[in-house]
Amino acid sequence: MVLEGYRERLRPILDRLARPFLRWSPDRLSWVALACAAAAGGLAALVRWSGPLLFLAVSALVVLSGLFDVLDGHVARATGRSGPRGDFLDHVLDRYADVLIVVGLAASGFASPVVALLALVSLLLTSYMGTQAQAVGQGRAYGGLLTRADRLVVVAAAAFLEFDWSLPWPWAPSAPWARFHVAGVEFTVIDVAMVYFILAGQWTAFDRARRTLRSLPAR
Repeated sequence: MVLEGYRERLRPILDRLARPFLRWSPDRLSWVALACAAAAGGLAALVRWSGPLLFLAVSALVVLSGLFDVLDGHVARATGRSGPRGDFLDHVLDRYADVLIVVGLAASGFASPVVALLALVSLLLTSYMGTQAQAVGQGRAYGGLLTRADRLVVVAAAAFLEFDWSLPWPWAPSAPWARFHVAGVEFTVIDVAMVYFILAGQWTAFDRARRTLRSLPAR
């Protein structure tokens, strides 16, 4: 999954979505994206006590967070207000958003805390490799299997499935809380998403580091 490659194809849609926010400060949109992520993480943590029905709100808030995260840069470029300060703030808030969402999922009872911790490390490593490439003058690296858009889509889809399968639908798994057993190990959909983050995140971090090293001159 590399959704960044579809940004240009979605530009007409983004233009229409951005029109109501052209008078907003791009930084304000970045803060709204973080607020949505914080709300998603907080509601995910409450799932432990309130039940998986809250995952529907978590999924919607993650989608909104991703949407505002895209719109802040789009509005900044459309109104000529893009610059290093806004770019830096956007990346800082994105990292906090990642942490809040994953920590909330880890506290939900639907994800192994150890697996969630490893997933968070992988997510942060992918972002670090991208910004480190920029720090050495090679431009920010966005490639790999797990871009930020990809992981937001995966989290939103996993949260929605946990909600959907908690209802008495004919297609819902018979196991409570949509849990699956593989080789004696119990998994939820959130666990599967976290494992994907670990594997795809490590590959993405390695790939970005490799490409950056190849682009640098030898000693």
